[in-house]
Amino acid sequence: MSRSSKKGPYVYQKLLEKIAKLKPGDPTAIKTWARDSEISPEMVGYTFGVHNGKNFITVRVSEEMVGHRLGEFSLTRKFVKHGGKIQKELEQKKEMAQQEQPKPAAKQ
Repeated sequence: MSRSSKKGPYVYQKLLEKIAKLKPGDPTAIKTWARDSEISPEMVGYTFGVHNGKNFITVRVSEEMVGHRLGEFSLTRKFVKHGGKIQKELEQKKEMAQQEQPKPAAKQ
Protein backbone atom coordinates (compact mmCIF):
# COMPACT_ATOMS: atom_id res chain seq x y z
CA MET A 1 0.00 0.00 0.00
CA SER A 2 1.64 3.21 -1.13
CA ARG A 3 -0.40 5.59 0.99
CA SER A 4 -0.21 5.77 4.78
CA SER A 5 -3.26 4.32 6.53
CA LYS A 6 -3.49 7.39 8.81
CA LYS A 7 -3.95 9.63 5.75
CA GLY A 8 -6.79 7.57 4.33
CA PRO A 9 -7.56 6.80 0.70
CA TYR A 10 -6.91 9.41 -1.99
CA VAL A 11 -10.10 10.31 -3.85
CA TYR A 12 -10.09 13.21 -6.29
CA GLN A 13 -12.56 15.78 -4.91
CA LYS A 14 -13.85 16.95 -8.29
CA LEU A 15 -14.92 13.38 -9.07
CA LEU A 16 -17.04 13.30 -5.93
CA GLU A 17 -18.61 16.64 -6.92
CA LYS A 18 -19.45 15.30 -10.39
CA ILE A 19 -20.95 12.15 -8.87
CA ALA A 20 -23.17 14.26 -6.60
CA LYS A 21 -24.71 15.91 -9.68
CA LEU A 22 -25.65 12.58 -11.35
CA LYS A 23 -28.08 9.81 -10.46
CA PRO A 24 -26.78 6.23 -9.98
CA GLY A 25 -27.08 4.12 -13.13
CA ASP A 26 -26.94 7.20 -15.37
CA PRO A 27 -25.45 6.11 -18.73
CA THR A 28 -23.37 9.29 -19.18
CA ALA A 29 -19.66 8.74 -18.55
CA ILE A 30 -17.79 11.04 -16.19
CA LYS A 31 -14.57 11.92 -18.02
CA THR A 32 -11.48 12.02 -15.84
CA TRP A 33 -7.71 12.18 -16.07
CA ALA A 34 -7.35 11.28 -12.37
CA ARG A 35 -6.08 7.72 -12.84
CA ASP A 36 -4.54 7.74 -9.34
CA SER A 37 -7.88 8.31 -7.60
CA GLU A 38 -9.10 5.36 -5.54
CA ILE A 39 -12.57 3.97 -6.12
CA SER A 40 -14.78 4.67 -3.12
CA PRO A 41 -18.15 3.07 -2.29
CA GLU A 42 -19.94 6.24 -3.48
CA MET A 43 -18.70 5.57 -7.02
CA VAL A 44 -20.38 2.16 -7.37
CA GLY A 45 -22.89 2.11 -10.23
CA TYR A 46 -21.43 5.05 -12.15
CA THR A 47 -19.63 5.01 -15.49
CA PHE A 48 -16.27 6.75 -15.84
CA GLY A 49 -14.29 7.65 -18.94
CA VAL A 50 -10.71 7.11 -17.73
CA HIS A 51 -8.01 8.64 -19.91
CA ASN A 52 -5.24 6.24 -20.94
CA GLY A 53 -2.99 8.81 -22.60
CA LYS A 54 -4.67 8.65 -26.00
CA ASN A 55 -8.42 8.25 -25.49
CA PHE A 56 -11.01 7.60 -22.80
CA ILE A 57 -11.74 4.01 -21.78
CA THR A 58 -15.23 3.43 -20.40
CA VAL A 59 -15.18 1.85 -16.94
CA ARG A 60 -18.38 0.83 -15.14
CA VAL A 61 -17.65 0.66 -11.40
CA SER A 62 -18.86 -2.38 -9.46
CA GLU A 63 -18.53 -3.34 -5.79
CA GLU A 64 -15.47 -5.54 -6.41
CA MET A 65 -13.51 -2.49 -7.65
CA VAL A 66 -13.73 -0.54 -4.37
CA GLY A 67 -10.23 0.15 -3.03
CA HIS A 68 -8.55 -0.11 -6.42
CA ARG A 69 -7.39 2.81 -8.55
CA LEU A 70 -9.22 4.01 -11.67
CA GLY A 71 -6.06 3.64 -13.75
CA GLU A 72 -5.96 -0.11 -13.12
CA PHE A 73 -8.96 -0.57 -15.39
CA SER A 74 -7.72 1.62 -18.25
CA LEU A 75 -4.55 0.09 -19.68
CA THR A 76 -1.99 2.43 -21.23
CA ARG A 77 -0.07 -0.10 -23.30
CA LYS A 78 -1.36 -2.15 -26.22
CA PHE A 79 -0.28 -5.78 -26.27
CA VAL A 80 1.07 -6.97 -29.62
CA LYS A 81 1.22 -10.72 -30.17
CA HIS A 82 4.48 -12.54 -29.83
CA GLY A 83 5.66 -14.65 -32.69
CA GLY A 84 6.37 -13.60 -36.22
CA LYS A 85 6.41 -15.77 -39.34
CA ILE A 86 6.18 -19.05 -37.46
CA GLN A 87 3.26 -17.86 -35.35
CA LYS A 88 1.39 -16.60 -38.45
CA GLU A 89 1.85 -19.95 -40.18
CA LEU A 90 0.50 -21.81 -37.15
CA GLU A 91 -2.54 -19.54 -36.97
CA GLN A 92 -3.25 -19.98 -40.70
CA LYS A 93 -3.07 -23.78 -40.38
CA LYS A 94 -5.44 -23.65 -37.42
CA GLU A 95 -7.88 -21.46 -39.39
CA MET A 96 -7.78 -23.82 -42.39
CA ALA A 97 -8.47 -26.81 -40.14
CA GLN A 98 -11.49 -25.07 -38.64
CA GLN A 99 -12.89 -24.19 -42.08
CA GLU A 100 -12.46 -27.73 -43.40
CA GLN A 101 -14.37 -29.32 -40.55
CA PRO A 102 -17.81 -30.51 -41.76
CA LYS A 103 -20.73 -28.54 -40.42
CA PRO A 104 -23.54 -30.51 -38.73
CA ALA A 105 -26.54 -31.03 -41.02
CA ALA A 106 -29.70 -29.17 -40.11
CA LYS A 107 -32.68 -31.33 -39.14
CA GLN A 108 -35.72 -31.15 -41.38
